Amino acid sequence: MHVALEGMPSGEDGPDAVGDVRSSEVIWSVSARTESGLRARAKRLAGFLADRPDLDPVDVAVSLATARTAFEHRAAVVGADRVELLDRLGALAEGRSVPGVARGLVTGSPGRVAYLFPGQGSQRSGMGRELAAADPVFAAALDEVCAELDRHTALPVKQVMWAESGAALLDHTEYAQPALFAVGVALFRVLEHAGIRPDLMAGYSLGELTAAHVAGALSLSDAARLVAVRGRLMQGLPEGGAMVAVRVGEDEVRALLAETASAVEIAAVNGPRAVVLSGPRDGVAEIAAALSGRGCTVTHLRVSHPFHSAALDPVLPEFAGAVETAGFTAPRVGIVSTVTGAHLVPERLREPGYWVRQARETVRFEAAVRTLRAAGVTAFVELGPNGALTAMGPECLPEPDEARFIPVLRRAPHPEPNAVALALAALHTDGVDLDWETLFGRTAKRGLQLPT
Repeated sequence: MHVALEGMPSGEDGPDAVGDVRSSEVIWSVSARTESGLRARAKRLAGFLADRPDLDPVDVAVSLATARTAFEHRAAVVGADRVELLDRLGALAEGRSVPGVARGLVTGSPGRVAYLFPGQGSQRSGMGRELAAADPVFAAALDEVCAELDRHTALPVKQVMWAESGAALLDHTEYAQPALFAVGVALFRVLEHAGIRPDLMAGYSLGELTAAHVAGALSLSDAARLVAVRGRLMQGLPEGGAMVAVRVGEDEVRALLAETASAVEIAAVNGPRAVVLSGPRDGVAEIAAALSGRGCTVTHLRVSHPFHSAALDPVLPEFAGAVETAGFTAPRVGIVSTVTGAHLVPERLREPGYWVRQARETVRFEAAVRTLRAAGVTAFVELGPNGALTAMGPECLPEPDEARFIPVLRRAPHPEPNAVALALAALHTDGVDLDWETLFGRTAKRGLQLPT
């Protein structure tokens, strides 16, 4: 059972201001009671449509989704045109695994949906540009968010995000964090327009501010200001220090830090054997060498500052002061904290001390994922420019296949509009209801006589 939300925060006009829009990618959905039945249905449909080139692919999509019973075995093919759709439908009929096809098995009531918002480090140059050109909903939401952010940044966020000269400036904390916030909020509007309502949310470091805003706890103006202030204060710290990702458990790392009396700290716990260390460069190098000598994989991260360490302490009082002036309200969607790894009590959001801890202390991503799964979440949807959290998520669960992690956008060579459509297709095959008529335009024809 998914929660229907009323009055989610948006712009003055919201997504409907873009009018009757269609996705640039089309989704054809197919279902049956058995696996063999699914392939047979795909084969009949492919033959039927191949002989009728006059049928609009969008009309076919809406008829398939709204005039047919959705059975347990589900599939959806995604394509930008009729040729792609028929090719992928044929592959489904033959049981071949190809890009552009989502599969799922829905037994009983669908599980719950959680949104994950990534933090700094997931940004990439040009993120959102393809989608903005293809999706008016995303473009309008991105413009609205960037207009608020630009009140607090030296350069326009979109200009930095889409700079042709490369990602150098985007990697600066004062722009990376606002840009990720903008993309996350705009992607939320896209999924909202498609009729998806999340049951729970979590945000990785900066991403928790994004979650707080879209959950209705923080206005766009206040959220944009806090995101910009957070990035600017961190950017202004003296550069230096280091961060490394190590393939080892948290307990082993803590024991080593205690033995060496090191000033290095645990910045994040991303899995049972996935820890990020942060602190003075020499100290991090020493601990990294010790762990490497034990056979642990060590990856040095490209960062300007040692985040989630004592290096941030000088700017935390000023950040707390900025939080004090924000007007928090109770969120309309539950948030799982990546500070504690537990469900966030709404009253805690109003405490400046909580947001100081959120910027300073260890990011407990593994604990948050486990809490979400314990709450019945089976679909984790990452609203960011790539699949950074999607890649880490399965490792956090005892059985990696017990839930699906779905990135809404992906890195090249995946076109952004196609990635969004694939995410929607994956959610549909997991049993999540979509608003097909809004997704493909309310003028699409319904009730085409298609094979059963």
